Amino acid sequence: MDTEARALTADELRGLSAVGGFFVLAAEPPGPGPYVPLADAYAARHGHGAPARSATAAPAPGGGPLAVRVARIADGLRTPEYRVAASMAQLGLAARLWSVTLGAAALYGVVPDLSPATLHWDPARSTPDELWWSGTATRPGTVPELRRVVQYGHLVPLADALRAAGPVSGRLLWGNAGSALGGALRELTRWADRHGRPDAARRAASLTAGLLDDPDLAGTVRPPALRRRTCCLYYRTPGGGLCGDCVFDAPPRSAPRKPGLAGGASAP
Repeated sequence: MDTEARALTADELRGLSAVGGFFVLAAEPPGPGPYVPLADAYAARHGHGAPARSATAAPAPGGGPLAVRVARIADGLRTPEYRVAASMAQLGLAARLWSVTLGAAALYGVVPDLSPATLHWDPARSTPDELWWSGTATRPGTVPELRRVVQYGHLVPLADALRAAGPVSGRLLWGNAGSALGGALRELTRWADRHGRPDAARRAASLTAGLLDDPDLAGTVRPPALRRRTCCLYYRTPGGGLCGDCVFDAPPRSAPRKPGLAGGASAP
């Protein structure tokens, strides 16, 4: 099967960025860095420690970019729970990955081949300046190629690396992945409605439905609103509330669990 596809032009990349900040795909470093290939972040393996300490303290030298990101999120959200900070770190990356690939497939019919070796990340920066792509290869804008590039190329090794570093539920992380995909679809649909591109909205919806028809992603969100079936745990942060697609109708009233306990399914 031929997997060659035409390259994305500079104008198309700018057009993709116009959808929103999560759809920005820079072709050069947005800042001084340091940027590291996501392959390096996924390759890092850290033993289980005391999450209350490792998630809030500044990472030790050599802690790896994922440790840096999780620690920064934990400090910013003032949470002592590793699983909460890890969930937020993974959710943010999943949203970026689905947005740029689903957006390109819906608008231009191609998927940027965002291999972990060519997608560079600065864990200390915020969207959209945290990522840039040094590659040029693309794939046809199909469900199998989107799944290969994002789900297998990034989400699986990202989840493995986060779970190797501390206790966080795999079901929670797949719920985040489904939620991030649904969020990308909603943003694309709103943009398409504003700009008279019903074709892009239909294609994005079709691709999303195909991606959700997978053992790992199936059932993570409920159609038609794509409301999630698990909780990302944001409500457990001080002052945190519920996300727009949260499984809960009101924040659970249970007291925060002790740091280090695993969890993150639909119950607190």
